Amino acid sequence: MPEPRPLTVHIGHDELVIRRRYEVVSICNDILIALWFIAGSIMFFYSSMMVPGTWCFLIGSVELLIRPVIRLTRLVHIRSLQGQGGAGGTASETAMDF
Repeated sequence: MPEPRPLTVHIGHDELVIRRRYEVVSICNDILIALWFIAGSIMFFYSSMMVPGTWCFLIGSVELLIRPVIRLTRLVHIRSLQGQGGAGGTASETAMDF
């Protein structure tokens, strides 16, 4: 039985750099979301902190909206590079993309 060959995917250097940069932005956004909701949750333990806690939840919710905006911006950015011939090959989007 022949040994299976490893799968090799070729993508352009520019595309790889852009994906990594957007991934870092997405990770930072996710950390901020967690921090806003943790802070809001802690503030809800104290009745005097309910209003600031509510604001933390609102800010965290806005950060959740920013998530798909980051993905859409990345997608448009990569597509524009591919249209200019800047990326050698194209890597497909997956459900595992941030």
